[in-house]
Amino acid sequence: MLPEPLRHSSITSSTSSSPADDTGSQSSSKMTLPRDATVLVVEDNVSNFVLIARMLGFLGIHCEWKTSGYEVVEYADTLPRVDLILMDIRLPYEDGYGALKKIRSSQRLRSIPVVAVTAEASLEQINKARQSGFDGFLGKPLDPDRFPDQINRILTGDPVWELN
Repeated sequence: MLPEPLRHSSITSSTSSSPADDTGSQSSSKMTLPRDATVLVVEDNVSNFVLIARMLGFLGIHCEWKTSGYEVVEYADTLPRVDLILMDIRLPYEDGYGALKKIRSSQRLRSIPVVAVTAEASLEQINKARQSGFDGFLGKPLDPDRFPDQINRILTGDPVWELN
């Protein structure tokens, strides 16, 4: 029997924030990571994809890979489910901004969180990503110690805007 698909509104943390916690974030040791999520990684660099795939795999999260923003909507439509899209900005054929516009115009994909993941990590790039409609920003290099918490926060609907 297949598990019921993950719905963003039904994902909950195993603990709630205390009033003293003004940031609203929790350490990854206190969280229950959704293990049946699917993440689409749009990344042209094989080494970067392998790193992300291994970190997601360690969390028990399935990932799919697309090497360009070109035809990302068509590819995502072939997947039975997508809970999150991690999108590199600098991609061949079509960059992350162009791909995001197409994702937002897709009835099926428009509500899926799309997080920019880029080595061009600066406040200027974060602001550009926000203005373009991304749901978050992770600067490279990704930190393997912080990645589980970042992914869990994103999957539970909390915005993550971090340079690295």
